[in-house]
Amino acid sequence: MSKNTPKKTPPRAAWSGRFAEPVAERVQRYTASISFDKRLAEHDIRGSLAHARMLAARAVISRRDLAAIESGMRSILAEVRSGKFKWSLAAEDVHLNIERRLTALAGDAGKRLHTARSRNDQVATDVRLWLRDAIDAIAAQLAALQKALLDLAEHHAGTIMPGFTHLQVAQPVTFGHHLMAYFEMFARDRERLADCRKRVNRLPLGAAALAGTSYPIDREMVAKELGFDGVCANSLDAVSDRDFAVEFCAAAALIMTHISRLSEELVLWMSPRYGFIRLPDRFCTGSSIMPQKKNPDVPELARGKSGRVTGHLMALLMLMKAQPLAYNKDNQEDKEPLFDTADTVLDTLAIFTDMVAGIEVDAGTMRAAAAEGHSTATDLADYLVKKGLPFRDAHEAVARAVRAADERGCDLAALGLAQLRQFSPLVGADVFKVLTLEGSLASRNHVGGTAPKRVRAAIKHARKSLR
Repeated sequence: MSKNTPKKTPPRAAWSGRFAEPVAERVQRYTASISFDKRLAEHDIRGSLAHARMLAARAVISRRDLAAIESGMRSILAEVRSGKFKWSLAAEDVHLNIERRLTALAGDAGKRLHTARSRNDQVATDVRLWLRDAIDAIAAQLAALQKALLDLAEHHAGTIMPGFTHLQVAQPVTFGHHLMAYFEMFARDRERLADCRKRVNRLPLGAAALAGTSYPIDREMVAKELGFDGVCANSLDAVSDRDFAVEFCAAAALIMTHISRLSEELVLWMSPRYGFIRLPDRFCTGSSIMPQKKNPDVPELARGKSGRVTGHLMALLMLMKAQPLAYNKDNQEDKEPLFDTADTVLDTLAIFTDMVAGIEVDAGTMRAAAAEGHSTATDLADYLVKKGLPFRDAHEAVARAVRAADERGCDLAALGLAQLRQFSPLVGADVFKVLTLEGSLASRNHVGGTAPKRVRAAIKHARKSLR
């Protein structure tokens, strides 16, 4: 470069007129958010276009300016989608990157776009638009996982397995009934997301930095164009509120908690000590040293990722707990945990939907396990109660019968009628009907019960809820 060639002056920050020196390079890297908030680009463009149209409708900017802004934004959107947009660290964030590009394309019209708004209400709007879409995608994937569970449950509505409490054999249930418990968990998750979405779907734009604006804006017009249900009622709250993000992360943490519970059972059931199920090979890995191994890596990793998502919830709660009104730079830290939470949940649900659809069940092993541990003992107690014995007395009589069966190393039914009558003279020849696994299941013939008939009815009802 010759001595007479003028040095290029780096672009000044949007607020730089107040400052006598530029931001230090390390501080610039530390405070910039473009590395992660550029994923908001399309939502930022949508919000900016709605804002520009409102400004033109209220004669704050000219129709000519609006046309230039719309044309420039079309070009920017195409660049973003094609990967040709040049992101700049010096421009700090997605908003200023797009604004600078727009100004290069549209001239002064691009500079006028920021009239009557601040990055404070702009980013709050962008995040809400993005999260609304993320909630819709997660809710749809939850429904897909529920359908996979229903399909598997319907095939195994009568497949007998042991029900557990404290991981001890408790009473027989069907595998279909067990799977329907997870259907219900994920149904509640969808309800929570739908409820959360209502509070996400409020427009902050128009609050400006914190106090509103002196321009004659029409917030309801912007809200309608962007599909919001209404506007945030208080300008201070509009720019500083992140309750909606915390609430989403809480709902997401519960989704992952349910995934983690299912994962734990899949890991147990796949173990040779259980041998209840087989997972498709594509969801498992082997060992680098033990050639016989087939490890359930996907359920194990999902179980671990539940802690990651719960950690993001805690991070957002700590982020907000001591902030005074209104906006603070702290809130830049909301995006990475929020983005990662949504990504993790969506990916996990998609993988589990495919994995559940491929589960193979060893019905014989399940039934054999249900026959162990005297799983029909409660049925015997209920039998005695129906014969007139108080429940506590029936409980004691059956407990003594169980001890006798344990000493002989046999099941209750193998004790025989004569020995069973030693524990209660009310025992009759019909007792063996209630001591069978099928008899135990059939007797739970009520709403929410494990009788195969009720399981199939529950599945039929559940399918209607997914339409």
